[in-house]
Amino acid sequence: MLNEELQIEQKRATSVPREEIMRQWELMGQNRELLVRRMGYTPRAWVRTFGCQGNVADSEKIMGMLLDMGCVQATSEKEADIIIYNTCAIRENAEIRLLSTVGELKRLKAANPNIMIGLCGCMMQQEGIVMQIRRSYPFVELIFGTHVLHTLPKLINRLLSGERRVMDCYEGEGRENLIPEGLPIKRAQGNQASLQIMNGCDNFCSYCIVPYVRGREVSRKPDEIIREAKEILAMGYKEILLLGQNVNSYGKGLDEKITFAQLLERIEALKGDFRIRFMTSHPKDCTKELIDVIARSKKICHSIHLPVQSGSDRVLGQMNRHYTREHYLSLINYAREKMPDVTFTTDIIVGFPGETYKEFQQTIALCKQVRYQAMFTFIYSPRPGTRAATMPDPIDYKEKTKWLNELLAVQHQISEEDNKAAQGKLMRVLVEDKVQNKEGWMYGICENGMVVKFMAEGIQKGRFVDVKITKGMRSEYEGVLL
Repeated sequence: MLNEELQIEQKRATSVPREEIMRQWELMGQNRELLVRRMGYTPRAWVRTFGCQGNVADSEKIMGMLLDMGCVQATSEKEADIIIYNTCAIRENAEIRLLSTVGELKRLKAANPNIMIGLCGCMMQQEGIVMQIRRSYPFVELIFGTHVLHTLPKLINRLLSGERRVMDCYEGEGRENLIPEGLPIKRAQGNQASLQIMNGCDNFCSYCIVPYVRGREVSRKPDEIIREAKEILAMGYKEILLLGQNVNSYGKGLDEKITFAQLLERIEALKGDFRIRFMTSHPKDCTKELIDVIARSKKICHSIHLPVQSGSDRVLGQMNRHYTREHYLSLINYAREKMPDVTFTTDIIVGFPGETYKEFQQTIALCKQVRYQAMFTFIYSPRPGTRAATMPDPIDYKEKTKWLNELLAVQHQISEEDNKAAQGKLMRVLVEDKVQNKEGWMYGICENGMVVKFMAEGIQKGRFVDVKITKGMRSEYEGVLL
C-alpha cells in the first residue's frame, strides 16, 4: 500500500448504469408491501450519522430510499423499526464509541425481533471491523459498504425474502467507485443543502484511511451537478455546500474539460439569492484561478477551509501532503491580496509520528501568522493499513495532550482578539432560527461562518439580513439588525 499513490490511473468518471438505478426504484416499490407485512404497520425509519459532511449527504440518500419504501421518519431511535448507522473510520476512538453504541441496540432487538438493524459507511469497508461485527453482534442483520449504498432496496429485499443476514462490502480493486445518479434524497431541514460533486480520494496522505474505504476519485458530470443545484434552490434552500474529499481536484477523468473554479462559476450563474460554500479543499490543488473566482463572486463565501495539518515541512513530507509551508502561506497571502475580508479555517494533527516539540512549535507559529477563524484539531490516531501506522511514535498521548491544549489556548486568544476587532462591522447574515431562552432574539450565520445573535422580532427564517456587530466573543457575535 505504500506506493499505491504511484499506481493511480486517470479514469473517466463512471455513473452507476441507469438500468441498475431503475431496478432499485422497482425494488423500493416491492418493499413497501413486504415491510408492512413484516412489521404489521407502516414502518418507522431512523438513520444515525457518524463522521463527515459526506456521510451526512449519504445518510440523506439512505433516508430518501427508506421513505420511498413506504417508511415514515421516526422521531427517536427507540421507536424505530429500521435503524441504520452510517459509520466513520477516520479515527480509532470513533470506532470504539460506535461499537459500544451498536451494542446498546441489542436490547431494542430483544424487545422487538422484527426490528431491522443495519450498519453502513466507511467502517464497513474494513475487513477486521466487519468480521468483528459478524462475530460479536449477531443482531445486526444488514452490513454494506460505501460503494453499494445505492443498492439498499435490493439488500432490504433480500432480508424481507427470507435471508437471515445480508452483507455487501467493498473489497479490493475489482469493484469500481461508481456514482449513483437519480436516487431519492430526504434533505435536512434548514437553510443549507449538501451537494456532492465527487467521490473518493487519490491523495494517500500517510495517516488517512479514506482512499482505502472511499476508493479512487471520480467526479460527477457538471450537468448532473447543475441539475441538482437547481432542485436545491427550487426547494427554497439558501446555501449550497459542495462536498468532496478534495474538491480542488474536481474534473479529473471527465470527458468535458472543467476545473473546480469553472464549476463554481456555473453554479453561481444560477438564478436566485443564495450563497455557496465548499469543503474539503486540498492546498496542493488550490489555484490562483480558484481564488480569483471566489474574489469576483457575489455568491461564493469569502471563507475557505484549507487544511494545513502541520507547520513543519519535514512533517508535511512524512504526511505525504505534497506542499510546503511556504507554498501554503503563498496561497493565504494571495487570497488576502484579492479579498481583504477573507477568513480561513483549517485542520491540524497534533503529535504525528516522529513529530518533535520544536516542529510542533512551527505549527503554533504558522497559526499565529495565518490567524484562523477556527481550527479542527486532533491528536494523531493510527489507522491500520496506512503508512503512518508503521512509523515510530515515541511521544506519549499525555504529552501530545499538553501540545493540543497549548494550540487551543493560542487559537482561543486569536478568536477573542479577531472577534472583538469585528465590532462595528456590517455582516450579511442568513437567518437560521430563534434563540432559545431569549425572547425576540434570532441567530444567523455570517459569511465567515460565525454565529451572530440579534434582536429581530418578526423576522422570518431563511432571509438574508444586514447585521452590525456590537459584541465579539470567542465563539460568536452579538449584533443589531439594520
